[in-house]
Amino acid sequence: MTSDTDRLALELLEPGLRRVLAPNPSPMTERGTNTYLLGQGAVAVIDPGPAMETHLQAILAALAPGERVSHILVTHSHRDHSGLARPLAAATGAPVLAFGPTGAGRSPAMAALAAQGGIGGGEGVDEGFAPDRLLADGEVVAGTGWQLTALWTPGHFSNHLCFAASGGPSGGDGHAEGAIFTGDHVMGWSSSLISPPDGDMGAFMASLARLAARPARRLYPGHGAPVDDPAGRIAALTAHRRAREAAILAALAPAPLDLAAITARAYPETPPALRPAAERNAFAHLLDLASRNLAEPSGPPGLGARWSLPKNSVPVS
Repeated sequence: MTSDTDRLALELLEPGLRRVLAPNPSPMTERGTNTYLLGQGAVAVIDPGPAMETHLQAILAALAPGERVSHILVTHSHRDHSGLARPLAAATGAPVLAFGPTGAGRSPAMAALAAQGGIGGGEGVDEGFAPDRLLADGEVVAGTGWQLTALWTPGHFSNHLCFAASGGPSGGDGHAEGAIFTGDHVMGWSSSLISPPDGDMGAFMASLARLAARPARRLYPGHGAPVDDPAGRIAALTAHRRAREAAILAALAPAPLDLAAITARAYPETPPALRPAAERNAFAHLLDLASRNLAEPSGPPGLGARWSLPKNSVPVS
């Protein structure tokens, strides 16, 4: 029997696409994690969400009589997206598909930082996540009336995938055709947390550029409402990150500073509750700037480093 809570959590977004909202609201998840059910009959679940029994039952209750889950697709292994993957697989018999386990896709630089230790990170990471099947960049997954192309989009997380919906596997229209499921890479309500070593600002910007070059009708993010102006939203997020980068460079101009001082100058409007997340983003920007010889740490690029402009750089005005 479907409860009133299940009915409130379930929404038909367009023909062949349902959303079940997980009951995990927070400053980092907005109203909660969006779990998408794509197709009819044999259904793909995109981002099963957090490991909550109530959410598992809501997903199962969202299936019509005779429907089954054929695929479980995970954008990335943060617990609010991947935590329910294994329980849902056990309940339905469907395989779990993702780019790889936690840590897959890290750049050599981020892997070296992780091995070095002392840089923090690991917020909400599903350390034990292991998909049944690995999806390569560009690989196509298809079911009854739907087809998705996996797009490797590291940045928010090294194993992050977006899924682009296209025509059905037999040709013709497919469910959600022209939409992209963007996980936590592009959201309409907020920018993304980039927390090294799983977060990588250089990779994030490159992935934004990749999505910008791929026309989309609509974006379906992991949190928040659908985005009906994909190009505009991606451009706004790109400009936001470039503005933060400029603010950090300006903060470094007078003298070397530690991470807390840089964050205070570059994120002056951030409320205290979100200051730790702002520091992680600032740290990601600093690491990216250092990789481009635009900033340098006083020693190893850890949390205790003081940062300055390279000696021969031109001051930022």
